Amino acid sequence: MEAARRVQSTSPSAREMRRLAWLLDESIRLPGGYKIGLDGIVGLIPGVGDAVGLAASSYILFRARRFGIPRVVMARMIGNILLEALIGAIPVLGDLFDFTFKANRRNMALMEQYLVDERQVRRSSLGRLLLAAAAGLAVFVLFLFLAFRLIQWIWNLASV
Repeated sequence: MEAARRVQSTSPSAREMRRLAWLLDESIRLPGGYKIGLDGIVGLIPGVGDAVGLAASSYILFRARRFGIPRVVMARMIGNILLEALIGAIPVLGDLFDFTFKANRRNMALMEQYLVDERQVRRSSLGRLLLAAAAGLAVFVLFLFLAFRLIQWIWNLASV
């Protein structure tokens, strides 16, 4: 089984995915050795750039599913892409985040780690998803609390 997984990770499909991740995240070398990719460059185009980057990143996900990557790991990979897309939509700050976060490289590393150690990657992916869900719930509850307090404040102003 382990040998079959190693063969899978060196298949032409895996090499194509690695190449696309490299192109999107690390293909342009800057002075000082830092690397950026086309995803960050295209993301500078307002509106269209982030959508193009999201589509290219989704292709890697589509191909990863063919390697038998489980849903919990795929959800973590989707989370990486969505995080990059959501923060990337913020002008200037988002573009800097795009250049540094490198969701495609992270997703390829996750896929390759899964092919080596299924159990550990499943466990860490589940933990991160539960943490993200808890953080999302906390933000939602905070939003509800603030909305309630705002309504209460407006009500009190109207009552006076």
